[in-house]
Amino acid sequence: MLNFCSLYSGSSGNCLFVKTENTRILVDCGTSLKKIQEGLINIDEKIEDIDAILVTHEHVDHIQSLGNTSKKFNIPVYINFETLEAIPKQKEKIESYNQKIFEIGKEFKIGNLAINSFSIPHDAANPCGFNIYNNKSKLTIATDLGHIDNKLINNMKESSFILLESNYDNEILKCSRYPFSLKQRIAGPNGHLSNNTAGKTISELTKSGLNEVMLGHLSKENNFPELAYQTVIEELKSNNIDINELRLSVASRYSPSKVIKIS
Repeated sequence: MLNFCSLYSGSSGNCLFVKTENTRILVDCGTSLKKIQEGLINIDEKIEDIDAILVTHEHVDHIQSLGNTSKKFNIPVYINFETLEAIPKQKEKIESYNQKIFEIGKEFKIGNLAINSFSIPHDAANPCGFNIYNNKSKLTIATDLGHIDNKLINNMKESSFILLESNYDNEILKCSRYPFSLKQRIAGPNGHLSNNTAGKTISELTKSGLNEVMLGHLSKENNFPELAYQTVIEELKSNNIDINELRLSVASRYSPSKVIKIS
């Protein structure tokens, strides 16, 4: 059994939940501890039962309550060295014995989960995504992607489920009130993934068995859930993908998703 729930996902805060029969982890703590607790209660889970927290990178929408959560509930934090060093105030709150340093690309285990991280193109110290395995099931978490290349595709292949970034719409971003420099950063090679690119990426991954996708990390200013969904659907159709064979949903920034069972 491998279950996934997006507690919160968006440019304003990210926290994801993964569960097996005897292991429960969070990926990122990018919102308040109170909200994380509320999100878990909403899906009949308790923060006291969390076995570990994985960290993708140091931006505040991914680590806002990391230190407090780890300290209050004595939860180990799995993080790469460069990311830990980039968050000194959070690091102070995490007990040294709970600082579990991993090297990107080297597998480690938490309970009955096997976890392998992979590098992602984003403007952070050493950002990563995660492939999480239980028996023959594989789920992938990949957000904050400035672009997609063959190495990333290979890392995400053979996943049954993926949470994939669909951050912005190209035309809305062009017309937004953001300063030009910020628009360049978002659309740049180390920024975020557009709806169109998300659709193209999903089309490629369906060739290796992908059957369920949740679009995540949407921008509040430069996207809409309905637009992200429809843009991806149109990309899939243009690549001759049978949309009836792929389950597609959009993660909310405000509330937990349904709990997805991954086989």
